[in-house]
Amino acid sequence: MSSNGLDLGIAGKTALVCGSTMGLGNACASALAAAGAQVVVNGRTAKTVDAAVKALEDRFGRPFKGVAADVTTSEGRSILLAACPDPDILVTNAAGPPPGRFEDWDETAWEAALAANMVAPIMLIRQILGPMRRRRWGRILNITSGAVKAPLPMLGLSNGARSGLTGFVAGLAREVARDGVTINNLLPGNFATDRLHRYVAALAGARGMSSQDIWAEMESANPSGRIGVPEEFGAACAFFTSQHAGFITGQNLLLDGGAYPGTF
Repeated sequence: MSSNGLDLGIAGKTALVCGSTMGLGNACASALAAAGAQVVVNGRTAKTVDAAVKALEDRFGRPFKGVAADVTTSEGRSILLAACPDPDILVTNAAGPPPGRFEDWDETAWEAALAANMVAPIMLIRQILGPMRRRRWGRILNITSGAVKAPLPMLGLSNGARSGLTGFVAGLAREVARDGVTINNLLPGNFATDRLHRYVAALAGARGMSSQDIWAEMESANPSGRIGVPEEFGAACAFFTSQHAGFITGQNLLLDGGAYPGTF
């Protein structure tokens, strides 16, 4: 099987994609399915999981598995890994914490952010890494945020938690590279997802502007003149989990249309 005409070499491999009923996670699941992977869809509710599974089955004409579980909790991760204990490919993904102001975030808010966007992916990696190393092949991809390189206003909880995950996996990636396992991060900028729409609404309220004006401002400020399309993100995910990406590890790929002005 191939994605965009390139044989990615992952046909038949099992890919566990967290938070894949919508948004960027769903785009990743679709791209991996197009490459022939046996995708396991995950979401918090049976309703959304069933709908996402049906959409994949209708599109590709073969069965897919879905697991309703909250990956940000230990109970949810146990359910998910019981259903898919030994994936070849793991894509970690969880909704970021809500936007807000620093003075509004107490210790509980910080603990929740760290649990969802740092501890949860680390615990998933901890469970599946051993079998990958023994097989001498595995791909782990974390969906983080462009804010890891350029922190965004009102997203301090996400900025902090995702940066912590980035620092941790940078070291781990070097430890397991000799075993044929790669660990990388995808850092999305502005993509047209429900989460971006919510962020735009919050930013509009804080600045006393309309959401439409904020959206147009984001488009005009980007060097590409537009907001990203989720399918573009999914294609990057498919490549980074492919046989062709075996010499790429410990990296942070920024997908932001050139918005970040730095060279590193």
